[in-house]
Amino acid sequence: MDSSIQVSGSSEFCCRYLHSCFSGNLIRNRATDKRKLVEILTTRKLQELRLIRQTYNALYNQDVLQILSNAQRNNPFARVVYLRMSEPQTRDAEIVRSVLFGGNLDISTLIEIVCARPSLELQSIKQAYRSQYNSDIEQDFSLKIKGDFKEILLAVLKSCRHYGSKVEMSMAMCDAKTLYEAMESGKSLDQKTMISLLSQRSTYQLKAILVSYKQLYGHEFSKSLKRNKCGQFGKDLSVVIKCIQYPVKYFVKQLRRTLHNGDSREVLIRIVITRSGVDIKEINTAFAAKTGWSIESLIRNMCNNATDKAFGYIAEFLVGLLKYH
Repeated sequence: MDSSIQVSGSSEFCCRYLHSCFSGNLIRNRATDKRKLVEILTTRKLQELRLIRQTYNALYNQDVLQILSNAQRNNPFARVVYLRMSEPQTRDAEIVRSVLFGGNLDISTLIEIVCARPSLELQSIKQAYRSQYNSDIEQDFSLKIKGDFKEILLAVLKSCRHYGSKVEMSMAMCDAKTLYEAMESGKSLDQKTMISLLSQRSTYQLKAILVSYKQLYGHEFSKSLKRNKCGQFGKDLSVVIKCIQYPVKYFVKQLRRTLHNGDSREVLIRIVITRSGVDIKEINTAFAAKTGWSIESLIRNMCNNATDKAFGYIAEFLVGLLKYH
């Protein structure tokens, strides 16, 4: 059988389970459908998820993402399926919008989205944000964020205009020296030079600069930023730099927070879904080394203790993403 026919048949199969679980005004509690849906959606790649959305529209003349978006207000399982099936840049734009205008400005989540994505992906997020909300993401950051983080994150957002993957090592060495001079030439940091450099280099180029800095001066740039002369700006810039340079460590730190917070399921769900197929296995390994917990044990502990039965399916969904991606 032709492979394209196999994929199409598989997509139709999945659509029938989606329709069974989420059609109508009420969420249907057919456990077998939900379990099968978990199995199907956790093993599919992005291209296959796109085909499922297209097939659903062809079969039922409805946008499955819109159905899931409506359902997620009352059903946490629908929320997980919605995040999984959304286009990554659209999903990330929605997360950013929710943080900026949802009443709880969590800077760590904004850093996670803006600084852990390569420049090309960040450019796509900005475009998706404008398309969805008819608003400029940089203007909204400027409106909603205060303090040094505003200037730093705006610089990162501007940097994605330079999204080429080619790295210039000679330029990286020169830029590392520029950073050092901005750090050491005066009694305080030359913030203007640092922001300017951050806004004009792609993610890949910035990582090369940070590697060059350590080669030249024997320590991480982010470590230097923690000195007293660097003030709060240095501390905030250090957080951003470390997320860009070592995203796995940043996500591990985010997950460690969930061990001490009463209800951090949203953080756990977001990280597992958004890093699935990217670096979730590396995050899992580093998290286990740091805490003695696997992410799977964290998922089961947080979800299985919930009174809502939907969290049992959410646990299986997230564990499935860990295993297959």
